Amino acid sequence: MRKLGLVAGGGGLPAEIADRCRRTGRPYFVVRLRGFADDGTLDHPSADIGLGELGKVFKTLRQERCDVVCFAGTVTRPDFGKLKPDLRGLAALPAIVAAARKGDDGLLRAVLDEFRKEGFDIEGAHEAAASMTLPPGALGRHAPTEAHAEDIQRALIVARAIGRLDVGQGAVVCDGLVLAVEAQEGTDSMLRRVRGLPEAIRGSAGHARGVLAKAPKPIQSTEVDLPTIGVATVRGAAQAGLAGIVGEAGRLLVVDREETMAMADDLGLFILGVAALDE
Repeated sequence: MRKLGLVAGGGGLPAEIADRCRRTGRPYFVVRLRGFADDGTLDHPSADIGLGELGKVFKTLRQERCDVVCFAGTVTRPDFGKLKPDLRGLAALPAIVAAARKGDDGLLRAVLDEFRKEGFDIEGAHEAAASMTLPPGALGRHAPTEAHAEDIQRALIVARAIGRLDVGQGAVVCDGLVLAVEAQEGTDSMLRRVRGLPEAIRGSAGHARGVLAKAPKPIQSTEVDLPTIGVATVRGAAQAGLAGIVGEAGRLLVVDREETMAMADDLGLFILGVAALDE
């Protein structure tokens, strides 16, 4: 079994992948990105390394005999002028900065290229934690009705459209009206914006309407940055008056699945996995 090098950012996803490795007996080691990684990976075999210290990352992964790398968790775009790279990071920085000017997709591809140059294979989070992906159909007690069908379809189309432009991964639609699209602020902040809109154009606690859709960017490899939902997403969707959340089956990660599903059941929201849209 190939040893996994888990490069961990923020959020619960890295800890879930590390926990799964521990349960299944897969050898692994966590590179905790300093300033981003949460406490959830502290009790796993790990090292804290700065974002610009590529040489230290590569040396550590080799010392731990990792030959495949998985990127998981939230990492916000850095201020490149404030990074403190080591020599290997300094060598890679011009290409990474140039790629970043083309968008997040270019930035991520440039980072992956540096790891591949060093001989590491890349494994997607959906491969490292296949049990976390959204299954087809309804997840939990609640399912959408025919009245939600148009909003589901439109929200998915919009989410994929902004992804094609390398803008974001999420969109909210209510009664055919696009209420919000996700950019750099992230899903939770987008849902807070929807919550602040007039109730005349969105749902409410007593009359849930509308759908949040999340979809991977069509231009981007699913090896990194798959869309993710969790307890905070469900809570935010409910507070925004939405009826449910939809994503592509096998291409959306559900963090803290049992807790997320239980909250959706309690709040009356559906979580739906659908087939990927045609390109």
